[in-house]
Amino acid sequence: MITLDINKRGQKNKTDFIYESLKNQICEGKIFKGNKLPSKRELSQHLHVSVITVENAYKMLESEGYIEAKDRSGFYVTDIDFLKFQQKHTSAKSPITYLPEETVNSSFFWTFDNTEHIEGISKIMRKILMQKKDIFEKISSSEGCAVLRNAISDYLLRFRGLVANPENIIIGAGSEYLYRICVQLLGYQKTIGIEKPSYKKIEQIYRSLNMKISYLEMGTDGIKTVALKDTDADYIHVTPYHSYPSGVTASVKKRYEYLEWAEKRKSYIIEDDFDSEVDFFYKPIDTLYQIDKNGRVIYVNTFTKSIAPGFRVAYMVLPDSLKTEYRQKLGFYSCPVPVFIQYVLASYIEDGLFERHLAKMRRKNNKAFLNISYK
Repeated sequence: MITLDINKRGQKNKTDFIYESLKNQICEGKIFKGNKLPSKRELSQHLHVSVITVENAYKMLESEGYIEAKDRSGFYVTDIDFLKFQQKHTSAKSPITYLPEETVNSSFFWTFDNTEHIEGISKIMRKILMQKKDIFEKISSSEGCAVLRNAISDYLLRFRGLVANPENIIIGAGSEYLYRICVQLLGYQKTIGIEKPSYKKIEQIYRSLNMKISYLEMGTDGIKTVALKDTDADYIHVTPYHSYPSGVTASVKKRYEYLEWAEKRKSYIIEDDFDSEVDFFYKPIDTLYQIDKNGRVIYVNTFTKSIAPGFRVAYMVLPDSLKTEYRQKLGFYSCPVPVFIQYVLASYIEDGLFERHLAKMRRKNNKAFLNISYK
């Protein structure tokens, strides 16, 4: 007779206790394969529990394949040698090692007391939860929620003078996600040109996608003309404004040179505009997307730099020539940014809080920059 002490089950209900006890004994070889188990009535009488309790435990064991029922005979342990699948060291289980909490990103651009900023976002979150009772039942299109794409379109027109139709805007979970989308859209196993030097992660992402890398040497005003002319890249990834880590901003002449290269090659430029909104002194200069007349630029920007590192939301603006192709090739994707976050960000932009936040941070950091410069 199987011996189980039902009084030692702790917080477990009787069915779960019987099921787990029998399963463990089978896996540990204490009940051999092929052995017949007591009948439901016998075990229920032995443990002083109802037949239904034992029956449910047996059903759980049977459904997982530990035992099998034979007509008019009873329940038998499955003909599987569980012991040979056990590692010798598993008998002494290691304690769980919990991960430490993530550290604050000390390299984040905004070095300031952000209490007011966080409170503003918190108020919007509460407002959305109150006004949009069905927010967690809403479904975003693959491109992102219309409310956020409309808000970004209006913001780009006000702040940058950039005309971006909401239908051309794609929402993603950070710029890195959008780099991958660009590769899927423009084609794998091709050569992509990147600035030298460039942000290390850009190269890492493209290499992980089996892309060949063409390094484009940087000069004082952008990619050197000879490097652009000689590259065999199928398309290029550039950061025309404050390229990292060189800090170089491409001149207007150089920007038109990029566009001329793309038009001659019938290729595309991925314009990574991650740093434009945090300029210290001047209004942001025109983007490649703005001055492009031939639909050869994919504009990418992120809110991670301007709002917070943990706010993993970015967007890209496709030229008309790629809008339909995106939907045909990648329209099956679900937008990775939660609908709730999209509505919060849309309200943050629509209410003017985002632009006020940027203006305030630029003033604070301008002052800090000048104090450092004149010391």
